[in-house]
Parts: sequence; C-alpha cells; structure tokens
Amino acid sequence: MLKIAFHPSYVYPLPPKHRFPMEKYELLPQQLLLEGTCTEENFFEPELPNDKYICAVHDPDYYYDFLNLKLSQKEIRRTGFPLSRALVARERLIAGGTIMASEFALQHGIAMNIAGGTHHAYSNRGEGFCMLNDQAIAARYLQQQKLAEKILIIDLDVHQGNGTAEIFGGDDSVFTFSMHGEKNYPFKKEKSDVDIGLANETKDEEYLKILKETLPQLIEEVKPDFVFYLSGVDVLETDQLGKLSLSIKACKERDRFVLQSLKDKNLPVECSMGGGYSKEIKHIVEAHANTYRLAQEIFY
Repeated sequence: MLKIAFHPSYVYPLPPKHRFPMEKYELLPQQLLLEGTCTEENFFEPELPNDKYICAVHDPDYYYDFLNLKLSQKEIRRTGFPLSRALVARERLIAGGTIMASEFALQHGIAMNIAGGTHHAYSNRGEGFCMLNDQAIAARYLQQQKLAEKILIIDLDVHQGNGTAEIFGGDDSVFTFSMHGEKNYPFKKEKSDVDIGLANETKDEEYLKILKETLPQLIEEVKPDFVFYLSGVDVLETDQLGKLSLSIKACKERDRFVLQSLKDKNLPVECSMGGGYSKEIKHIVEAHANTYRLAQEIFY
C-alpha cells in the first residue's frame, strides 16, 4: 500500500501571508481522496524524530539554537519564515515524515511525504524556507540503521539543491544529482555530484531529452540501493518563480520516467514534494497529484 506522510502542521503554523502556496499541503490530500486515488488508509501522521538523527546531518549548535528559538535575526531572515515553536515542530515533523516514509518505501517500494524537499537547508544554517533538510536526515538515518549503504538523491526541483550538495560534499556514500534552472535561486550554487543547469524558458522536449539521457546512466554508475526523489513542480511554465516552461503533461512524463526507471531496477524510493508557485493553486495541486497517481499506477 502507498503510504503518505501528512500532518495539519504542514500548513497552519505559518502566518496567512506565507500560506500560499503552502495551502497545497492541505488541498492535495483532499484531491487524492476525492478522486479515489487514495483512501484514509494511505495517510499516516509523522512522529517527531530523535534529535540524534537530525544532529547526524545538522551542526548541533545550529540545531539547538533553532530548537530553542535562539537564532539571530539575520539567520531568521535568511530562512524567510518567522521563527516560532510551532514552526520548529513543523520542520521536525516534516523530517520525521520523510524518515518514516523511507522505512515504508523499503517495505512497499515507494512512499511519499506531502511536504518535504527542504533542500536549501545547510548543515549549519537554514535558507530559502528550509530549516532542516528532510531527505538528507532520512538518508543518513537509513545508513545509520544499516538499511541502506549507497544512496542516490534525484533533485528535479527548479532550484538547485544547494544545502543537500553542501551536506554530502565529499561523501561518496550519497550521490547528489540536481537538474535545475541555471539562472535561478540560489544564485551562488554549491557543487552536487552531478549538476545540470538549464537555460531560462527550457521547454518540454529539451527537458525530457536531457533527463532521459542522464538518469539511466547515473543509476547504472552509482548503483544505489535506495533513492530519494525531490519532485518539485516549480518547473511549470505557469510557475511564478521557476523561469522554465514545462507543461503539466511534460511534468507528469518526467515523474513517470523517474518512477518507472526506479521500479524497473527494483529500487525503493521516497518522494518529497518540493516547490510549486504557480499563480493558480489548481495547477500546483494537479501537477503534484500526478506524482501520486503515477506512484499508484507504477508500483501497485
């Protein structure tokens, strides 16, 4: 059964001005239930992770300052969110959701987190609406528990996974692949194991051609035993921040190709949703919902 992490705190700790497009975290489960893609049984509430798993990735001084609301104003401004106890709980629950989803993926082949994809969080700081790097924390957790050895992180959000690249820089046990807008945030890129920077206005055919030429070879070379997929939909032409020009159809084909490639290799995968900032929330929800529809179609 497809298992999906969801918690009401994914939306409601945020002040009203920050809730769009975070409302997608509430609307997406509603859509999946309404159309019959999922039932209530598919969803689980994440638990708070043990601090030791977070500190295996994040500098303890940074983490405990964040936990105890002691970040400086400069550090808070860099994250983009006002700091509060509710926000701290939200970030920890997102990380917990991805840890638990990764365990479900080992059992069922795939599992999802409605939130997550917080790839701008560095080992020692947060930025870009990311405070704790959920997939990095879960990757290290799997390794610590001896549930996986070689991990591949596929990051197809329109923004480079700079925090993830920094965290695993020089670590051969976690391979980072980021395909993103070259002239988009972050403007100072970190070095992933493989970075593909795309020009503004890159369209369906070129995007899919590059992905289909790159990913199978990476899988063969890396030989991972677990994969994390960050399936951001800010690649859409309707996205206000993305600068690429993919149709919803091409975004769905992207997800189909990634998930089918992993299923064909019997590789377990955890999916976190990442970004999506289209002006109309229906475009965001539809593009994300496609990832879940494909997970059900391909794995079940």
